[in-house]
Amino acid sequence: MTQRIATISDIGALIDLRIAYLTEDHGSLSAETEAKVRRQLPDYFRRHLGKDLRAFIAEENGEAVSSCFLLVTEKPAGPRFPDGLTGTVLNVYTKPEYRRHGIAGQLMKKLLAEAKELRLDYVELKATKDGLKLYKSLGFEEVFSKYTEMKFVL
Repeated sequence: MTQRIATISDIGALIDLRIAYLTEDHGSLSAETEAKVRRQLPDYFRRHLGKDLRAFIAEENGEAVSSCFLLVTEKPAGPRFPDGLTGTVLNVYTKPEYRRHGIAGQLMKKLLAEAKELRLDYVELKATKDGLKLYKSLGFEEVFSKYTEMKFVL
């Protein structure tokens, strides 16, 4: 099993892992939604990979079996992020037959080492119940805020 930062040559594998993650997370994707996502992702990865997006993959016999993404965001500095750089973890996914072998934990450790090297103020994520134990073991803490998370869908 090898683990590394993904490159442009891994875009196909990253797309497949992203689709697998989204399918599992949402129960299923309509054919139209999957087609739209597959059309958008190649250009997205070409523009962002190695810049404000770091993708980590694990491979077994040349097959990508696990991934996690670190999205780096620059913000105006503030008390919680005095250097103005934060990270968001996305797409932590391992193919079912490779789960419970510590692969996601190893990839996350590489991601966090990269975040330290990039001098991010913090790294955040949204944990599922399945991932909570892993993230806590890596040092993530639950966040309770006086703010309510909201969004406006266009």
